Amino acid sequence: MGFMIKVLIVDDSAIVRETLSKFLSSKKDIEVVGVAPDPYIARDKILKLKPDVITLDIEMPKMDGLSFLEKLMLYHPVMVIIVSSITTKDPYSVVKALELGAYDVVNKSNIYSVNEVLEEILLKIRNAYENKDQFLSRFQKVIKTYKNTKPHIYTSEIETTDKLIAIGASTGGTIALEYILSSLPKNVPPILIVQHMPAGFTNQFAYRLNELSKLEVKEAEEGDILQNGKAYIAKGGYHLKVQKKGNLANLLFDDSEKVYFQKPSVDVLFFSVAETYGKNAIAILLTGMGKDGSTGLLNIKEKGGYTIVQDEASSVVWGMPRAAIELNAHKEILSLEKIPRRIIELLK
Repeated sequence: MGFMIKVLIVDDSAIVRETLSKFLSSKKDIEVVGVAPDPYIARDKILKLKPDVITLDIEMPKMDGLSFLEKLMLYHPVMVIIVSSITTKDPYSVVKALELGAYDVVNKSNIYSVNEVLEEILLKIRNAYENKDQFLSRFQKVIKTYKNTKPHIYTSEIETTDKLIAIGASTGGTIALEYILSSLPKNVPPILIVQHMPAGFTNQFAYRLNELSKLEVKEAEEGDILQNGKAYIAKGGYHLKVQKKGNLANLLFDDSEKVYFQKPSVDVLFFSVAETYGKNAIAILLTGMGKDGSTGLLNIKEKGGYTIVQDEASSVVWGMPRAAIELNAHKEILSLEKIPRRIIELLK
C-alpha cells in the first residue's frame, strides 16, 4: 500500500498504549504517530502530528474523553474511534460519544487477552480512514438538523396492529434512531432494530432511547414475545431473528458467523422478517457504511413488504442505503425528517 494511516492513541493506561501501539505498528498501512496519556497532551500532539484517526478512551485524568471529544469535534474535527470498557461512571457514555461525533466504538474489556479486540480496532480505523471525508463533512450538518430539532410527535390513530417495523442502521444511526423513535406514538406495532454496536453497549443505547421515546425501548432478550408499543434493540454479539407461533411472535438469538463483519447483522434480521411477516413488514434502512441490510431489504420487498431507504442528504454515511438502491430493494427514498410520518401513514 502506498499510503499510511496516521494514528494517535489516547489512553491513560500505559499497558493499553503499549499493546495497541505494538499491534498497529506491525501493519503495513498504519503509522502510529504518537501516544498520549491525557487529553491535554493529546491536544498538542493532534495539532503537531495531524493524525487521520484517533483512538480515545473515555475515562481519563484531567479531562474526561467526552468533554475532550466535544471540544475536538467543534474546533478540530477528526476521525475518532472510542476504545472504552463498559464500566464507566456514565451509563450512556458511549452513546453520547457517538452523538458528539465519534465514528465508532470498541469494547476494550478484553484488549489484553483477546486478539479479536485488536483486529476490531484495526478494521474500524481502516473504515474510518476510508470514510473520513464523507463523515466529517456531513456529521455536523446532520447533527445541527436532527439533534437540535424537536421532532414532531405523531398522535394519529393507528388502525393496523398486525404489522411489524424493522429498522437497520450503522454509522450515524444513533441520531437517526433517536429522531425516529422520539417521533412515534406509543401505539405503534412492535419495532425490531439492528444498530451496529459492540456487545455491552446496546443495552446503554436501549436505555437512552427509552428515555427519549414514548415507546418502551429495551435490549432484546431471547424469547421476548413481541408487543405493540415496544421497540427491541438487537443485543451486541448476537444476530436477531423473529418467529411466529400461532398468533404470537417471539425473538430468537443466532450465534452464527458475522455477516459483512457485523454481529448483529441487519441482513439476518431482515431475511427473518421477510419470512415471518412478508407483506405485513415495514422495513427501513438508515445511514451506515457497507452493504449490510441491502439484500435482506430486497427480500422483504419481494415478499410484499414496504421498504424505505434514507436519502443521501440526511445520511451521515450513505453506504447501506446506496447499496439497497443499487439492488432496487426500495419502494421509497426519504429524508430522515419524513420517515416517521410515512410510518404512520403506512399503519393507517
